[in-house]
Amino acid sequence: MTIVRLIDIRDTPLSLDELFAAVSDEHAGGIALFVGTVRNVDEGKDVDALGYSAHPTAIIQLQTVADRIAAECDIVGLAAVHRIGDLAIGDIAVIVAVSAQHRGQAFEACRRLIDELKTDVPVWKQQTLTGGDAVWVGSSVDRPV
Repeated sequence: MTIVRLIDIRDTPLSLDELFAAVSDEHAGGIALFVGTVRNVDEGKDVDALGYSAHPTAIIQLQTVADRIAAECDIVGLAAVHRIGDLAIGDIAVIVAVSAQHRGQAFEACRRLIDELKTDVPVWKQQTLTGGDAVWVGSSVDRPV
């Protein structure tokens, strides 16, 4: 049985239903999902828009993170999709989903998946603040200049 069922980085809107379906399984007693959305404020500054970009190797890095979590956690299914391009306030930027036999396993693996995605996958966001200033924020993975 394949544990890592869906990994992608795409420039089209993301679907909760797609990821839920990807990790649904008769062996799973729990499914945990995390949905990251574009908010209109960051560190006290008003945000008007946000754009994500990714290094060409980002999908490979995302697969590596997913494979590591699948190997280290007792789970049934795993899926992760990150969006790139220009997003509006309220848009879904990232969804991760994990199914497991028990809820604790699903919650733990889901948290690890989003945390490691954010630190290990070279996806960067640029926020456009009210007033027109743009700032790069987010990832600890270096962004090329």
